[in-house]
Amino acid sequence: SLALRGGRGVDVDLNPVKVACARETGRVPMVRTLRQSVRRIVGRHLTAFGRRAAGIVQRERRLGERTTTTTPPTDKAGSGKGMSVQARAQEPAAAAPAAQVSVAEGIKDVRRRIEAAAERSGNKAPRLVAVGKTKPLEMVLEAYHQGHRYFGENYVQEIVEKAASAPEDIHWHFIGHLQSNKAKALLQGVPNLSVLETVDTAKLADRLNRICGELGRDKPLGVMVQVNTSGEESKHGVEPAEATVLAAHITEKCPNLKLAGFMTIGMPDYTSKPENFVCLKDCRRRAAEQLGMDEAELELSMGMSGDFEAAIEMGSTNIRVGSTIFGARVYPNKK
Repeated sequence: SLALRGGRGVDVDLNPVKVACARETGRVPMVRTLRQSVRRIVGRHLTAFGRRAAGIVQRERRLGERTTTTTPPTDKAGSGKGMSVQARAQEPAAAAPAAQVSVAEGIKDVRRRIEAAAERSGNKAPRLVAVGKTKPLEMVLEAYHQGHRYFGENYVQEIVEKAASAPEDIHWHFIGHLQSNKAKALLQGVPNLSVLETVDTAKLADRLNRICGELGRDKPLGVMVQVNTSGEESKHGVEPAEATVLAAHITEKCPNLKLAGFMTIGMPDYTSKPENFVCLKDCRRRAAEQLGMDEAELELSMGMSGDFEAAIEMGSTNIRVGSTIFGARVYPNKK
């Protein structure tokens, strides 16, 4: 039944026979109009029905997927709790866990290599300063529990934080560049600081000497003169020709400091003849001659993870090894 403009209901039958008769009797225009109206109405209903049918199919498909999917048990850590296989597959892949570093094995390996290098060269095995730069105190304590007692740090804030919670029998070495305005924080925060290896100006030496006096340390602070043996602008340290001058200033003008020796950071591309190490040895020799000291009284702090064996063979008495023991570093904004 169709509702026409006049509001009257009209039964329409589009039987082909009747339509043919209608054409013959002159009612073709009316039939054509009715047929177009029917097509429009039926088309709208079919479209709406099709949409509803498509929605039903989709809902049934999703329901079927949920009823056929099994939920795996959750892991011990609780990750992925309640997730289906499909949901878990859609999650971004987790980053592979960082490789676990065995500090105990690292210490043992470095000690073996130290002994081997000393035996090859006939030199005495040097002191090993384990550098925990950027590593948590827990890793430092792992080395401590292996019987190690000498540790080094590069940042004032980091060494102060670690020293506050670490055993008091640790011998701390500060091996990073020290600004004069942070000297007091370092000396106050680490009362058991054993050696400061990076003195490179008379100004810094004077400030350290004054602060040590104010704090009333029970013995002089050991210090080393840092020498820039490679001539690189990016590295701190006095020029080799000025090393003896600074060493003399410390011994003559700074009673609260004790000249412990000389320190350098070598270049990464060492060959069989490490000129930087030779340069540091020459600095020690000249200083010993001028100051009237035996060379053996002055240490040589040279050699790190990449070159400590070569340094030992050249006579190093103090090596600073970090990543070989504790693993690769991550550098935060420490000061």
